[in-house]
Amino acid sequence: MHFRREETVKYNRLNDMEQYILLSGTSSLEELCRHFHVSMSTVRRDIAELIRRDRIIKVYGGVTRNPAHDTLQHTSLFQASAAHEKSKIGACAASFVKDGMSIFVDSGAPGLELLHCLSEKQHITVISHSLPILSLASQYSNLNVIALGGIYNSKTSCFSGKSALEELSKMSIDLVFLKADGITIERGLTSSSYSEIEVKRSVARWNRDIILLMDGTEFGRNALITFCEIGRLRAIISDALAPNDFRHANALRRVSFLSAQAEEYTIAHLNEQNLPKLQTL
Repeated sequence: MHFRREETVKYNRLNDMEQYILLSGTSSLEELCRHFHVSMSTVRRDIAELIRRDRIIKVYGGVTRNPAHDTLQHTSLFQASAAHEKSKIGACAASFVKDGMSIFVDSGAPGLELLHCLSEKQHITVISHSLPILSLASQYSNLNVIALGGIYNSKTSCFSGKSALEELSKMSIDLVFLKADGITIERGLTSSSYSEIEVKRSVARWNRDIILLMDGTEFGRNALITFCEIGRLRAIISDALAPNDFRHANALRRVSFLSAQAEEYTIAHLNEQNLPKLQTL
């Protein structure tokens, strides 16, 4: 009886974990440990079993929905659970992307979520230095993929170096989606990843329409190196409302603030090129 009870608990946990990943789109292993109150070794065993079901796949540092079997409609997916704000960030970011655009997608979970939300767009070119981003984008037939070459760093799963910077300097990119480890009014966007910093800095330097995808905990946080001035941003998309000092800062007077938690998005400024006025997700 005790064995059967343990098996039932495991079976229920596996189903709940699979549903959680499908709803959130992308989840780190640490996030799954916290949410299900289990050890990392238990999560790894559970993930191995779930991957055999073929509805999720592994990415660097976590798991995500398998695009080959992603038959759920994104809109209903996001409305199904208000708790999964990362999915909403991806949906919000995707609203900026128009058919035929070229976009740079930075490394990290928000970028993976953005890709999941581009399934109905047409003729989108995705440019990235991140292997997980490139790998996931390649599984969508409507996305063209350009990989920035260079030296591969296995710790960050990203490419960097002179060749990547030279390629970026020659490209005309419509939208840039960046990820930062911290953002302050004084120092702008900062990152702790020394190996990625030149790629981030270069893509910010050569392109105008820059959108930051971020976790709300990164407001006011300082990381090691600045790679983009805060006034260069067109929009900030977060899972939390921006603090008042950010929304009222003179340096950010032309930046749109969009929050997945807000009943109504706070818009400081909508650009002249008719980027969409987004609705509450």
